[in-house]
Order: sequence, then C-alpha cells, then structure tokens
Amino acid sequence: MGKPFSHFIKLLILQTMEIKIRKEEKEDFKKVFELIRLAFENEELSDHKEQFLVERLRNSDAFVPELSLIAEVDNQIAGYILLTKINIEDKDKNTYTSLALAPVAVLPNYQGKGIGGKLIQAAHDIAKKMGFGSVMLLGHENYYPKFGYKLTKEFGIKLPFEVPEENCMAIELSQNALQNVSGVVRYPKEFEIE
Repeated sequence: MGKPFSHFIKLLILQTMEIKIRKEEKEDFKKVFELIRLAFENEELSDHKEQFLVERLRNSDAFVPELSLIAEVDNQIAGYILLTKINIEDKDKNTYTSLALAPVAVLPNYQGKGIGGKLIQAAHDIAKKMGFGSVMLLGHENYYPKFGYKLTKEFGIKLPFEVPEENCMAIELSQNALQNVSGVVRYPKEFEIE
C-alpha cells in the first residue's frame, strides 16, 4: 500500500466523517479536560498542563465563551480550541486587544484528519464577526502558516518570554489589523508566565 493509496483512504475518511463545531458548554468541561490531557500526553514541546490552563482561563476576565469551541465526530467530542483575550503593549504603554490561541487539541485517534484546522477556521470566523482583529500563538512552525499565520516579528510583536522566534506567530483576521500595532504580548495572569 503506497503513499498515494493511503492519501486516498485519508481523503475518503474525511469525506465520510461529519465534523460538527459547537460552543463548549459547562457539561463538556470534564470531557474537554481529558481530551486536552490525552492530546498533549506525548507532545515534546508541552508542559502537559494545558488542561489546567483552560480551567483557569474559563474563570478569568480573558475568557470569551463564544471562542471556546468543540468539534464532535459521531456525537463524540474529538477536538477543542480556545481563544482568549490578551493585550499587546507598545513602548509608550498603550495597549491593543488581541486574542491568544491556546490550546487547540484533538484526540490522538482523530489527529491528522482536519479537525484541528476546522476548529481554527471556525474560531477565526467567530472572532472576526465579534470584532477581534488578530490572534497570537506559540506553536509548531510547520502547521500554523497554512492558516495564514506569520512570524510575530514581521509585525514588530514579541512574546514576553524567550522561545524560538519561528514558533511565535500571529494572524490578522481583518486587513491591516496589526498595521500600527507593535510591542510585547501581555497575557492574563492565568497563563502563569510572569
């Protein structure tokens, strides 16, 4: 079975798999906690505590319930994404509202089937309709550019900690949303960065 055949099978599965994206509800919290734990269990670039971050963020002023989304496949929760409010602070201490994507998680047996991409696209669409202009993230340099993410340094934006610059990315949800914005990302205290 060669690569073209396995690619064909993957496409066939994607075509027959119905993915439903919806807002997370309180009764989903336990399943989402376990989903995130399993999704990051074998990730090298993880502190394996993303599920606790989500719990803290849900109880913060940064939480936007409409941007806490679930992907269901056959009525089973298979993926999750959360966008929360952050600020970008310039050298004059002016702040600009943005969003942080953290995390996007998909159960291991559903990874590689486009679920994460559908969650990202849905979250972007909702955030844009809500008036948010941009999203920042720290993530895999080979995954997020296909959704339009660029290095934060291209916008003159830095994260408040030392990480490889190829993993620091941003996207403008509306044209030129970051045109006159530069500075340092300021995460809510729930991220436990500082």
